[in-house]
Amino acid sequence: MRIYDLATAEQDFIAEVAARSHQDVRTCYQCGNCTAGCPYTFVYDYSVSQIMRLIQLGQQETVLRSKSIWLCGSCQSCTTRCPNRIDVAKIMDVCRHMARERGYATEREVKLFADSFLRSVERHGRAFELGLMVDYVLHSGKVFTDLDLAPTALARRKLPFQPHPIVGRDQVERIFQRFRQGGAHA
Repeated sequence: MRIYDLATAEQDFIAEVAARSHQDVRTCYQCGNCTAGCPYTFVYDYSVSQIMRLIQLGQQETVLRSKSIWLCGSCQSCTTRCPNRIDVAKIMDVCRHMARERGYATEREVKLFADSFLRSVERHGRAFELGLMVDYVLHSGKVFTDLDLAPTALARRKLPFQPHPIVGRDQVERIFQRFRQGGAHA
């Protein structure tokens, strides 16, 4: 790739993140408050402030291949602490979506769980916990993960055997249809 092509690609990435998140990433001046408040920093390969700087530098591959964007819990601590009112959690979420679209999933189990969750919501209009759990187990192969919690959850009626009917299920279905037709960014 030629230098001007690289520069254009970097600017395109910065612009795409800004457009999709509705945040001006240029206003981040690296104070580090986002990282200081993040409860997940200990598992990240790049801290939140490093991700923000990498975005500012147009480092698309590094950002979209990072573990950090997949491990972000979207707890909003970074957003709450930002003195420039940047919705940093939204930027992390946008980067995760962009990574998914480009076929990067550095944290396979996180992606599989998110996929199972979305399939459950699409099918039932809301999360059906038992169905979600079965779907995740089938796709991940992690049959015995948290199996010891099942008796307690069943006894407390936290895992009903059938999904709860909801009002507006057809509206949820239309959201998924719109997404599949290319309205994901609207």
